[in-house]
Amino acid sequence: MNPRPLIAASILSADFTRLADEIHLAQQAGVDWLHIDVMDGHFVPNLTMGPMVVEACRRATELPLHVHLMVNEPERTLEAFARAGADSLTVHVEACPHLHQTLRTIHALGLQAGVALNPGTPAVLIQEVLPLADIVLVMTVNPGFGGQELIESTLPKIGQIARLRDHAPPSQALIAVDGGVNASTARRVVSAGGQVLIAGNAIFRHPQGVAAGVTALKEALGEAAHNKEGTAAASAPPLEGSQDRG
Repeated sequence: MNPRPLIAASILSADFTRLADEIHLAQQAGVDWLHIDVMDGHFVPNLTMGPMVVEACRRATELPLHVHLMVNEPERTLEAFARAGADSLTVHVEACPHLHQTLRTIHALGLQAGVALNPGTPAVLIQEVLPLADIVLVMTVNPGFGGQELIESTLPKIGQIARLRDHAPPSQALIAVDGGVNASTARRVVSAGGQVLIAGNAIFRHPQGVAAGVTALKEALGEAAHNKEGTAAASAPPLEGSQDRG
């Protein structure tokens, strides 16, 4: 597992009149992934980008491109997004009646495979496919629009997924969190077990600019890591024989 949480910049909130510049600013500020939301106007009530935008992002950056397919029948689009330059494809459990096969197809295309859950979807529904998942994406808002507030009741699901992942059969899936992630909520997301924080408005619409938005998130994550280490140290039992060591 990664020693620190990763930051994925969601271009849904970027200025598309200067998308390449926005991507460069995010990359220079130190984001780890670029997150691309694909919406079909059916699975969610919005219509956004397709393979052409992914291809444009690929030309603009070497950052990993995480494509989040909020679409019905995502299996029909997998090859197109793979050809466009995606590094990982995440599909929704609610949209995939043959989820096991869809994840295997993504792997066969040479990409990392992810599975996403809406706020009202219980964690147990992905238990059978966890060994196939490289990423589990927990939606902490109802998908379809950026700028929503994090739904606090979704946070316990992150821990539930972590427990499912860590038990038989074990999985190495990263737990990503998408929705309402900003400098104020990042600490709670990490404390709940989030490993990849997907942020749009907090980065691309920060009042002081993209670099300031990424810095604010990093500072919040640094505080979260410090608090976590302090809690662990306070609760850890003393080492055997520590009294005898000067």
